[in-house]
Amino acid sequence: MKAKKGDITHKLKIARGQIDGILQMIDENRYCVDISNQLQATQALLRSANQEILQEHIRNCVREALQTDVENPKLEEALELLEKMAQ
Repeated sequence: MKAKKGDITHKLKIARGQIDGILQMIDENRYCVDISNQLQATQALLRSANQEILQEHIRNCVREALQTDVENPKLEEALELLEKMAQ
């Protein structure tokens, strides 16, 4: 994950700022549709960060596990994570 760490951290910091903004919007009784739009944007950013993390996991940990002859639970772990994302 080292290669993408900066990108992922940047996305998460933006999401944190968006959440702070959403909380402020709620405190200010802003228009519900505007709040919902901001929530959707934040969710998309979090999904994107999660996708990058999982891609790095598959590229590194799962690839390494598949190259060894020893039975390794990394593949099942990755499949479970992908299943959760699909829900």
